[in-house]
Amino acid sequence: MGVVFALLFGIIDFGRTMYTYAFVAQLARQGARWAIVRGSQCTLLDHCNATKDDIQTYVRGLSYGATDANSITVTATWPTTNCPPNYTATNQPGCLVSVNVQYPFRFIAPFLGLATLNMSSTSQMVISQ
Repeated sequence: MGVVFALLFGIIDFGRTMYTYAFVAQLARQGARWAIVRGSQCTLLDHCNATKDDIQTYVRGLSYGATDANSITVTATWPTTNCPPNYTATNQPGCLVSVNVQYPFRFIAPFLGLATLNMSSTSQMVISQ
């Protein structure tokens, strides 16, 4: 009976792990997509000229299901390596925005104890406005 329960919990946790990783990757893509249309030349949308805090608030608002929004860590950066040399700000069209999302996944299998696996995904996109 112990082997059957171990196998059952293992299958359930594997499915939850795959779901959570796919969810974290989707959050990173959605956060980057939200940021690329809210660059320095944005005028019509809410939160134009988006900051790190704006992006984090947006991404945490996308949390649903078994994930805890307060445990989601979002780090947005604007790398200067791909910006044209005459740009004074890094959030102008043509520059990159990189959004990294991290989430601590907790297993439910009793034989794993309170083990935590940190899920992380990064998405980079070119700012369009």
